[in-house]
Amino acid sequence: VGRVVLENILASGYPGRVYPVNPSHENILGLQCYPSLSALPEVPELAVIIVPAPSVREVLEECGTYGVPAAVIISAGFKESGREGYRREVELRETARRHGIRVLGPNCLGLADTSTPFNATFATRAPQPGKVAFMSQSGALCTAVLGWSEENHLGFSRFVSLGNKMDLDESDILEDLEKDGNTAVIAAYLEGVSDGGRFLEVADRVGRSKPVIVLKAGVTQAGARAVSSHTGTLAGSENAYAAAFRRCGALRAETVEDLFMLCRGLSSQPPPRGSRVAVITNAGGPGIIASDALERSGLTLASLSEETTRSLREGLPEAASVYNPVDVLGDAGADRYRLAVRLLLDDPAADALLVILTPQATTQVEETARVLCSEARGAEKTIFAVFMGGQEMRGAEEILRLEGIPNFRFPEEAVKTLRAMRDYAEFLSRPSRTVVRFDVDRGKVKETFDAVRAQGRKELVEVEAREVLAAYGIPVARTRLATNLEECIRAGREIGYPVVLKIASPLILHKTEVGGVAVNIKNTDELINAYETITSNARKFVPETSIWGVLVQEMLPPSRELIVGMSRDAQFGPLLMTGLGGIYVEVLKDVSFRLAPVSEEEAREMLRELKSYFLLKGTRGEKPADIEAVVESILRISQLVTDFEEIAELDVNPMRVMEDGKGCLAADARIVLKE
Repeated sequence: VGRVVLENILASGYPGRVYPVNPSHENILGLQCYPSLSALPEVPELAVIIVPAPSVREVLEECGTYGVPAAVIISAGFKESGREGYRREVELRETARRHGIRVLGPNCLGLADTSTPFNATFATRAPQPGKVAFMSQSGALCTAVLGWSEENHLGFSRFVSLGNKMDLDESDILEDLEKDGNTAVIAAYLEGVSDGGRFLEVADRVGRSKPVIVLKAGVTQAGARAVSSHTGTLAGSENAYAAAFRRCGALRAETVEDLFMLCRGLSSQPPPRGSRVAVITNAGGPGIIASDALERSGLTLASLSEETTRSLREGLPEAASVYNPVDVLGDAGADRYRLAVRLLLDDPAADALLVILTPQATTQVEETARVLCSEARGAEKTIFAVFMGGQEMRGAEEILRLEGIPNFRFPEEAVKTLRAMRDYAEFLSRPSRTVVRFDVDRGKVKETFDAVRAQGRKELVEVEAREVLAAYGIPVARTRLATNLEECIRAGREIGYPVVLKIASPLILHKTEVGGVAVNIKNTDELINAYETITSNARKFVPETSIWGVLVQEMLPPSRELIVGMSRDAQFGPLLMTGLGGIYVEVLKDVSFRLAPVSEEEAREMLRELKSYFLLKGTRGEKPADIEAVVESILRISQLVTDFEEIAELDVNPMRVMEDGKGCLAADARIVLKE
């Protein structure tokens, strides 16, 4: 491997000095070989270490002794290989930190910079120059990407294999690429991030000047297990990563192909300023496919101006469709495309242009490509080509590529890329986040948590959870804890019938499953019967000593039910969830996620993303629900879980939402503290 790396460095045309170090050789590839670092005529700027894993620490120690500032460790056999490898990597990290050496790897392919030029990898292909920087936790994927990019004429500015990320990680590389004038787009294959908070900060900042595209692996249980065994990285919560990428504006690729379709689009075309797309086609079917794909993606077919449709009608055959999609017909030559492209680029009603061509008997494929390139010069709109037909399109593809117009095999691919580019444009125009802070009683919450821990518990009973919510101004249903039947009767009279009874025990998490809930109790006789029934049911599942009594709660009027919850992600912290609540939340899974703290707009977005949002807006004669009250409750819960890191989980389910103007109430709540 060492010889291959040296060959690649020399073949890349690196203009600096290269010193092979190996005590067993006097010359390698025509270069003088040195027995040790101490024998070198000068201190190198970078050491590329390719020795057996047990010897790496000794070499890094020598680098530190002689003042080498940075190292690439290609050697494997560290945390990805098991317990002994993990111990070895911990010791290696300590050595690097003690000497202040920045390290890429270990267990990596190396790195390349096409502008220097410098290729210190053991890949069999060298990256071609271009505007895309690529980093990957998988070295094998790096080599596959190099082969694919060569065939598809995608060039790279930097090519970085992260390996185990013992020191330098994705955030460090992003910061470096932010300053690189040769990089226009950053693409990454990540199995996890080292520091979620730092990644959010850096990716958000870097993304303002150049798009960041991420293919996140380990999104399924099987994938997460594979990630852990591959580089020893925790894959993390898929919902948390999705929320994180949304927060920082990183574009999400689902496949390797998606990743590089996005790279092609963003490295050659400006993001669309709006969602309106014009389509030109010489075949009805592909035009319909494009229209369907646009609607599914949330983009729209542009409504062309009357002037444009009139000019199209005058210039195209009578059978042509002059509405969007514009069908120039199957016998169209380059001139018809020229007319349509020129008119649609001039129409302010369209933000992007999709030009579809299928090969037919009279189609002038390459001439049409030249026409498109000629008309597109100087245009400020996003222009994509879909020249369908495989091998016979190769010449046209090359003409388009040289003019910076990406060609896609199918309309759906082009639309998917347009959608992501529009998302990036929306990120760039997004106003800065403002997080509202409320006046709350933090002392009361701390007092409650301290009392729970003092009793050796980590889960709050419902009455305690209600106290915590109330301290943060979150409305809760009127509730009393009754430790015996007499107190239960008194509470029922004070609250007023009808009421609900719930068993109160720290050992019973799901009350309905043990028959621990009775609803719509209308009088004292029904209350007594319900009390005896649910306490008897509870005794079948838990010791009587763990039953604190019952909760007597006001019976709320009919209303919509939501859930607002939080789980604390190991990488990104509190992850908020909201969705359709009650007993259906785990069945229907109509939920949305954001990282806390959330802004008011993010809280509204969470609700708008729900399939059941129309139920809140009012349907079939129902009055709209109090959405403003729900938004405020989400913001207050967001502040609570941000203020108290010891909260591991929180669920308000259901959150009962009344008619507009009548508020919302937490009907049931669960809070779990960290161990």
